[in-house]
Amino acid sequence: MLVSQLYAPTLRETPAEAEVVSHQLMLRSGMIRKAAGGVYTYMPLALRVLRKIENIVRQEMDAKGGQELLMPIIQPAEMWQETGRWDVYGDEMFRLKDRHNRDFCLGPTHEEMITTLVRSDVRSYRQLPLKLYQIQNKYRDERRPRFGLMRGREFIMKDLYSFDKDEEGLAKSYDQMYEAYTAIFNRCGLTFRAVEADGGAIGGSGTHEFMVIADSGEAAIVYCPSCEYAANVEKAELKAISIPKEELKALSIVDTPGTKSIEAVTTLLGINADKAIKTLVYNTDKGVVVALVRGDHEVNEIKLQNLVDCLTIELADEKTIVETLGSTPGFIGPVGIKIPMLIADSTVMNQYNAVCGANAPDKHYCNVNAKRDFSPTIIADIRLIQENDPCPHCSLPVKTARGIEVGQVFKLHTKYSKALKATYLDVNGREQPMVMGCYGIGVSRTMAATIEQNNDEYGIIWPAAIAPYHVIIVPISPKDEAQMSLSNSIYKTLNASGIEAVFDDRNERPGVKFKDADLIGYPLKVTVGPKTINENIIEVKVRRTGEVLYFDVNNYLEDIKSLLARL
Repeated sequence: MLVSQLYAPTLRETPAEAEVVSHQLMLRSGMIRKAAGGVYTYMPLALRVLRKIENIVRQEMDAKGGQELLMPIIQPAEMWQETGRWDVYGDEMFRLKDRHNRDFCLGPTHEEMITTLVRSDVRSYRQLPLKLYQIQNKYRDERRPRFGLMRGREFIMKDLYSFDKDEEGLAKSYDQMYEAYTAIFNRCGLTFRAVEADGGAIGGSGTHEFMVIADSGEAAIVYCPSCEYAANVEKAELKAISIPKEELKALSIVDTPGTKSIEAVTTLLGINADKAIKTLVYNTDKGVVVALVRGDHEVNEIKLQNLVDCLTIELADEKTIVETLGSTPGFIGPVGIKIPMLIADSTVMNQYNAVCGANAPDKHYCNVNAKRDFSPTIIADIRLIQENDPCPHCSLPVKTARGIEVGQVFKLHTKYSKALKATYLDVNGREQPMVMGCYGIGVSRTMAATIEQNNDEYGIIWPAAIAPYHVIIVPISPKDEAQMSLSNSIYKTLNASGIEAVFDDRNERPGVKFKDADLIGYPLKVTVGPKTINENIIEVKVRRTGEVLYFDVNNYLEDIKSLLARL
């Protein structure tokens, strides 16, 4: 490709709308252009990257027995109504009606579609296991699309679905996909962790997220440096913290005017936050729930939602708190409270002589002790893990990091096959539900996550495996016929050998060409200048390290191949 013909309009200034590095650099390097909020056009360079990621994904899926198909984007409502998800999926689903007033959606995911497909054709255990996948656009009407390709309304995804006879078969399929995902992200040149996660709207139990480690990541993860444990903070399981025993003191009430926060009340009373009980009130579709955690801890709303088995959960407003509890926000506590669902984190039950709201304005209880002074409906792990908390596996302190989710593997079990009656006849002729797994990779998100992890002040630094092109050839003077002729020769030689090269033949200053090359992030830059002509050497600069190497103009091909193999 000649740069003069390449449709990659670069920008010198960063657009104001771009908040994260990947969004900024993809706009500036001419890789994407915004069509609407959360909807982007992939320009030629970006599409080349996407196709390379897709090819890596295809190779690894096929190697594990996956078969590619392509399902409709438009899905009839009836499938979703059979599983009950049509009414509960939420506002993120794009819904539409055809001219006959029939309901459809733009597929945010394809569990219903694939299960309906397979149930119509697979009847015998001899046809299982089966692994089917597609690479296709998905649609979710995000409330606030942001961060470019990180959270969009339209995105490219690979989703594979496994169908097995039993749980043993599912475990094997799951392990195969876990291995394939590890290979995919390694081949893409990413630093990542597979972490235990929550199933969310997809459902099922047993799931891992594959997180690209990046400071800009929306997800918080914890990992143990001492063992292999890693988890999304929403999933991380915690043991109750043991606290030295104290003599129980008499319950008392103290005046705490204007102290609606844990920080305010602990400052007033001269105690640490771990001596307080934090009381939070939630509205759910199962009713009002009151949650208790230690004052220095936070409620894990995902754990709480799963425990209550509710579809919606949000902090209650002042009106609800007053009407339901007869109390004032900021001064709520578990002592004497009358509520059907009072849920305490297990660590709260180990506190001695704690402080909590007294359910009256400007009043707090002192010397509160669980069991003696209040009895929760449920005692469970409902708190968010924090850095230096004990590892659930080895009890040593955990660390935290930020991550970008690029893939997730789920054990769906029979959640969809039972709802949609996807069954097979076993060896004894008995009807059994198929046991399913679901495995997704955000292809467009992987491209953005790669940039988040691979960039510097000058632009993108592509890993060679997914770079739009491997090498750019830059002649110093486009008016020098010898430089242009040699550049063209190198360009043709590299492409003929399978190395994807571009030739910057533009009539521009060298500085402009170099800036564009660094911004776009080609792994190698070959410079052809007077030194090349006079001394028969070409200059090769490695984008990632800045290393500059000199190769014989008549013997450079193997050296460049060797360089690219390391990148």
